[in-house]
Parts: sequence; structure tokens; C-alpha cells
Amino acid sequence: MARKVFFSFHYEKDVWRANVVRNSWVSKPDRESAGFIDAADFEKLKKQGDEAIKRWINSQLDGTSVTAVLIGHETYAREWVRYEIIKSFDKNNGQLGIYIHNIKDQDGNITSKGQNPFDFLLLSIDQKGNSKYYEWDGYNWKLFSKYPNCSLNFDEKYWGKNYRFSSMYRTYDWKYDDGYNNLGTWVEDAAKQAGR
Repeated sequence: MARKVFFSFHYEKDVWRANVVRNSWVSKPDRESAGFIDAADFEKLKKQGDEAIKRWINSQLDGTSVTAVLIGHETYAREWVRYEIIKSFDKNNGQLGIYIHNIKDQDGNITSKGQNPFDFLLLSIDQKGNSKYYEWDGYNWKLFSKYPNCSLNFDEKYWGKNYRFSSMYRTYDWKYDDGYNNLGTWVEDAAKQAGR
């Protein structure tokens, strides 16, 4: 069975590095990718507004079982990456993060390591089982306005607790953890963790 992975990343800054990861994924048998768009189409989509962007992301996530968040220097601060992470959680995709700052860009440059975007998202489940998503704004946790409510139901043992996304998902370094050879294993581990 083919495994389809959605790749989430900071499009303007990391498309070259993201393509290195994507190309290594799709070059092997029974693998598909989603979450890629060319520069001209991306700019057109942005001009159509938030709802158009959400529709595109949602359609790209259809049929995927894992979301790989490709972490560059500024990825953690991107609202659409946060939306993709939360939407992926809500559809029960397995997830993982991959630091890509050491992949050379088209000019042969690397960048400094960015913060983990999973650290900036929180699932809060109240005493009655109602759940909401929050994001860290650098000072406080605030309701994530692009996707505030979780549609999943949780067992009572999870009620009255908060869960930072970084406590749920593993991260790897593309260069130092040998992503080229290990990406398939990472994806399968994330899928199994989500029961996919």
C-alpha cells in the first residue's frame, strides 16, 4: 500500500530544502507526497484569502496518513504551518518534525536551527471533555483563531489536562539522523503511533 505524506514547511524560505526531502521520499517505490505548489500558484492562492488557503490545505491533506513538518529557521512562527499541524492532528494523521536547516539551498548555504513548531501549540481539554487549540505568542497562550475547536472526542482520563504538541511528536535532524536513509522508518513510526 502506498503511503501518502503531507509535507508542511515555510514555503517562502524553505522550498528548496523541502524539495530535497520530498524528492528523496517520492524516489522510492509506493510513496506519494502532498503539500507542494509552485511559486506562481502559491502567490495566486494567497491573494484569494484565508478561506482559499484553508481549502487548499484541507484538499492536500485528503488521503494522507502522516504529516512531516520540515523545520527551517522560521517555520515555528508560520501560522499556516500551525494550521497544518492542528488540522493533521484533527484528522488523526501521524506527525513528525524534521530539522532541515543543514540542507544546502540553491546557493549552497545552510541556515541556523529554528525552534520546534510543536512547542508553540497546545491542546487543552477541560473537565467536561471539551477541547480547544492554543498557540504561544511569545508571552501567553492564546486561542488559535484559524482552528480553535478540536473535533475529536477524548477518553475521560485525558480531561482537565493540557498537552503541548511537542510531547506527542518526535523530531529528527535530516543531516545528522541520516534522513535520506531513515525517512521511511520515521514516517512508518509516526503512522503506527497514530494507529494508521
